[in-house]
Amino acid sequence: MSEDELYQLLKTKYGFNEFRPGQLTVIQKLLAGQDVLAVLSTGTGKSLIYQLVGAALPGLVVVVSPLISLMQDQVARLNYQGEKQVAALTSQLDYGARQRLLNHLAQIKFLFVSPEMLGQDVIQAALMQVPLALLVIDEAHCISTWGPDFRPDYRRLGHIRQQLGSPRTLMLTATATRQVRQDIVTQLAVPSAQQVLYSVNRPNIYLAVEQVNDEASKRATLQHLVTSTRGPAIVYFTSKRQTDLIAEWLRTTTTLRVAAYHAGLAADDRFKIQQQFMAGQLDVICATSAFGMGINKADIRLVIHYHLPTTLADYVQEIGRAGRDGHQAMAIMLYAPGDENLVRNLNELTAATPNEIQQDYARYQAKQPPVDDRSTVLQSYWQQGATPAMVATIFADRQVAKERELRALMVYVQTTTCHRAVMLAYFDESAVPHTAQCCQLAGEPLPLTALGLTAVRAVTTTPTISWEQRLAQLFLLNS
Repeated sequence: MSEDELYQLLKTKYGFNEFRPGQLTVIQKLLAGQDVLAVLSTGTGKSLIYQLVGAALPGLVVVVSPLISLMQDQVARLNYQGEKQVAALTSQLDYGARQRLLNHLAQIKFLFVSPEMLGQDVIQAALMQVPLALLVIDEAHCISTWGPDFRPDYRRLGHIRQQLGSPRTLMLTATATRQVRQDIVTQLAVPSAQQVLYSVNRPNIYLAVEQVNDEASKRATLQHLVTSTRGPAIVYFTSKRQTDLIAEWLRTTTTLRVAAYHAGLAADDRFKIQQQFMAGQLDVICATSAFGMGINKADIRLVIHYHLPTTLADYVQEIGRAGRDGHQAMAIMLYAPGDENLVRNLNELTAATPNEIQQDYARYQAKQPPVDDRSTVLQSYWQQGATPAMVATIFADRQVAKERELRALMVYVQTTTCHRAVMLAYFDESAVPHTAQCCQLAGEPLPLTALGLTAVRAVTTTPTISWEQRLAQLFLLNS
């Protein structure tokens, strides 16, 4: 297909006159039969790439996606665009619905599936009966960051790809260091994949780190930020409990419309909250990282991290949800001394010592079921024929990598010079000239007025609240 024909298809099917940076290059390489690893910044329309390639080629487009909520959002978006031949193969489908879908794959154009679902023999057998136009690994960085000790089915995608006949493959992500890119092409066994790399830099997002003394001052800073800065805003937490408590606290101490969002909520509640936020009916979402992938709300002005992200790459992913309309936005990290220990504690949750690994292998040999989440991860390795020594090495290497990533994150947090320069260096990019609109230097106040982000919202100092809300506040103050 010629470039003129691609532009015509872009206009007639999707209503756009121009491709966004990177889109055309990736599409042309895919249509030429090449595998492509595309690192394109958030908000650049990565999904349009596989949609247009799917429109140009016969056969099924299989999109491997990490979250059910993300699949549902992508299906809904395609349906809204008029694409009816689209489905998500998830654990929420009952057996009958799943079999009907598998029996009618020839009538489907886009199929969204998790790595775990794709790993099932029956799914692969059904896919082998239909021609595949394209295999897409969305959020491909998960192969490197989730595969070793969290969701090991990501490590099987290379084998599954071979089972499916090695179809042309598109690997999509917004952030990937050189090491993560190497992990992706190695695990997927696509050494000749073309790499299309664009900068992670988003110049319209002002970067800031607010140093606070303790939990009480962190809460006060958060309240000040969400009431003095234009929204909509997302506030990220690592704890579901803190997400609920602080959302409730903000509702009772401000006039803002606030909701909590995390994986502990019922699916219907998460969907309603997401739709309310997208429709402008909420000012602030207090959320864990379960909220964000696939969220395409263009006018988010503020992203605050109440707790530290796990890595600098995760941080760039999450703040990339701000300012997708190209207008000024702000990303602020709140840091109290010792906050990094919470990240270390979270990293330890997926760790396993050689002795623990050996004990779980004995459990597997005795044909006993997994006893917890970590045992379930290890079970996947045993089923693939791995030895305890091999798995111990994988887990040890992953913990070393996590500690290295935490050190890199703390360099960003604690720098007294340009935060953007540190962020770009982490991705092997050159620094850009520092300006007043770039980031907050040590000791500088936030330039809300100069950035056009000032808002005036009320803070309620003596709210009328129920005893349940008061009890929640007491727990919050002592947590």
